[in-house]
Amino acid sequence: MMVKDILSISGYSGLFKLVSQAKNSVIVESLIDGKRMPAYAASKISALEDISMYKNDGDILLGEVFSKIYEQGLDIDPKSDAKDLKAAFKQVVPDYDENRVYMSDIKKVFAWYKLLKDKEIITAESIAAYKEELAKKQEEEA
Repeated sequence: MMVKDILSISGYSGLFKLVSQAKNSVIVESLIDGKRMPAYAASKISALEDISMYKNDGDILLGEVFSKIYEQGLDIDPKSDAKDLKAAFKQVVPDYDENRVYMSDIKKVFAWYKLLKDKEIITAESIAAYKEELAKKQEEEA
């Protein structure tokens, strides 16, 4: 499941799991406190599987960034010093576009990763399944 059905909603902190769809909204559950609420079409809702980050030669999906962080065994506190966060992110994505990826984006990536790992959404099994799914998609596109 890793990033599938996980949402970010503008104006709300944390991440949300898609529970169901209603007539004019979606029902989401907060990963932080487990409370459910409707999210309406007027809210800016982004699925994590659709988010990517700029690289110098294209972009990289957020799921790939999470899998690289997991593989490297990084346990970075999102509240760390900006210099430490940038260095850690550069270790994960060495060719990220420093002009278009802001410090707030880097903090958000590490905060989301920590939340997903703490909630056991990111595990060795979910990383393997994500990579398998990604390989299938790339095969179909080729």
